[in-house]
Amino acid sequence: MTANRLIGLYTGRAAPDYARGRASAIDKQPVAGPLAVGPLGLDGDEQADPDNHGGPERALLHYSLDRYDGWQAQYPAHAARFVASGFGENLASHGMDERNVHIGDIYRIGTARVQVSQPRTPCWKLDVRFDIPGLAREVQDTGRCGWFYRVLQPGTLGVGDTIERLERLPDTLSIAAAMAAVYQHNQRTPLEQLADCEALAANWRDKARRKLRGLGKH
Repeated sequence: MTANRLIGLYTGRAAPDYARGRASAIDKQPVAGPLAVGPLGLDGDEQADPDNHGGPERALLHYSLDRYDGWQAQYPAHAARFVASGFGENLASHGMDERNVHIGDIYRIGTARVQVSQPRTPCWKLDVRFDIPGLAREVQDTGRCGWFYRVLQPGTLGVGDTIERLERLPDTLSIAAAMAAVYQHNQRTPLEQLADCEALAANWRDKARRKLRGLGKH
């Protein structure tokens, strides 16, 4: 088992006109906690677009604090924007990223138990937030995306709580490998793994199946 610490905890309210006349709750603010977390996420956290954000399979968004230095170095003119919770995350920590977090991993954070349900699929709001056209596509292509949890056992979370991995399912892909399988490569084996992975959110299993159909028999 591995353990890290919850360094940042963030919630946000939906702004009705965040960008292009569309609402968003991406502007998360730090809270120390403890906060209650249930099947739909943290108390006080909102989602402006329930079709694409929130819900039981996207209850909590986790992003690695270790990613921010790289973004700052890549975009020095925008460095002040690349700070937690720039990517709209609810949870932030060191030592966890898309390469070492796998689909289906189960963690205890505070008194809650959560399970990795899917990668975060970036959208155009990241381009607006960081004022960098094409950033969402770059996040997608590089796999520096973060990941979502479903809540298996409600509880409370607070800054400083231990993040303890309790279980890793056999033959699961990392978040980075899942992103590469769907968006970068044309390899049947990882796509079949995703399509058959019961711990993966249904929308992502569908993505894998659609890409498999597109590959045909070759």
